Amino acid sequence: MNRPIKNSRKLSRDVAIVGAGMSKFGAFPGISSRDLFLDAFQEMRLSVDRGFDPREIEALYIGNFSSDIFEGQGHTAAILADWTGLTPRPATRVEDACASSGVALRQGILAVASGLYDIVLVGGIEKMTDMPTSQVTDALATASDTLYEVPAGFTFPGFYAAMATAYMHAYGASVESFMRVGLKNHENGALNEKAQFGATIRQVMDKKIAGALAKGRPAPQWEDELAFLKDERANPVIAWPMRLFDCSPISDGATALLLVSAEIARNFSEAPLYVVGSGQASDAALHDRDTLTALCSAQLAAREAYQMAGVSARDIKIAEVHDCFTIAEIIATEDLGFFPAGQGYRAAEEGLTSRQGSKPVNTSGGLKSKGHPVGASGAGQVVEVWKQMRGEAGARQVAGTLDLALTHNVGGTGQTSVVHIFERR
Repeated sequence: MNRPIKNSRKLSRDVAIVGAGMSKFGAFPGISSRDLFLDAFQEMRLSVDRGFDPREIEALYIGNFSSDIFEGQGHTAAILADWTGLTPRPATRVEDACASSGVALRQGILAVASGLYDIVLVGGIEKMTDMPTSQVTDALATASDTLYEVPAGFTFPGFYAAMATAYMHAYGASVESFMRVGLKNHENGALNEKAQFGATIRQVMDKKIAGALAKGRPAPQWEDELAFLKDERANPVIAWPMRLFDCSPISDGATALLLVSAEIARNFSEAPLYVVGSGQASDAALHDRDTLTALCSAQLAAREAYQMAGVSARDIKIAEVHDCFTIAEIIATEDLGFFPAGQGYRAAEEGLTSRQGSKPVNTSGGLKSKGHPVGASGAGQVVEVWKQMRGEAGARQVAGTLDLALTHNVGGTGQTSVVHIFERR
């Protein structure tokens, strides 16, 4: 029997984030995920304003989708504990597809809130680029329903293409609507030194023009960025209407967060972020849902997080959402209540989700431009929120008082969704 989600879940005690770090995202031949995690761990240590002894960490929760396939290495949490000098602390690997480190964060929050631990390390890792793209595609497909969906020929570009075509049919969005999301996220990613694709679409276009001229070929005649994105040669269709620049890349990367109980947070940080809301929900595989234009799990996770925090969607000043494909960002902004159903694409077209808009989304560049090492992406969203809320995001810093922020992390096609809300006091 299905039981309704409780409306009054609260953490037993307050939890704060006092440190956050990440490696650069990208393709790094010859470098393992454990090496990338050391980069993230060291940056996290340096971000703790008042410093700390890593030996104070009491437990680790590490998000990782499939190091078993990508690197031939399982049991990764214990290995990371060893490489960071944290043995014999308990180390737990959390696997929930692309939501792995978002769920690892939730587990770390619950561990501190319960009183079991006072200081916890949460991280995420993935090393994907050492395998051919076809094999990566097969590995990612294991996050879908392999009994029904994979035999039918679906891969993740196909799943999100189906969602995009359903959305277009229901609400009148166009391929340009999706392109606007990619343009925005590349504008943001160009300002992020950790991004895999640290370039605007204009810069990508200009580089291709310069490359053609250097080879003695005629320069492509693109009127503007949209003309470039509509060119089949420059931006081929992967699964219509999703083109190359609608898809997040194959990535390597790692992230690390330090969680502590709120009563000791000021011992570590001059400006801790407090976790005021956390929600998680699951759903059936895509083929067995009533709608393709929304993620029920994301809606439920958001509702739980809002209720725990005692806030609403309109109170959120900035958000990092799971844009594995451009359509995913549009649907996310509706599932989270930022815009009504069918209006998310209009908001993107009107610039409401830009850094200067009323609801800035994916100022990091999102998964689309920053990169998507799947096990690290959820915690990576929190790194951006950490920097923005502390006024440390540099050229991409959003103006104004950012007292409430949200992260939204999705596994698969929404079989798992996890939402967190953070407060700067």
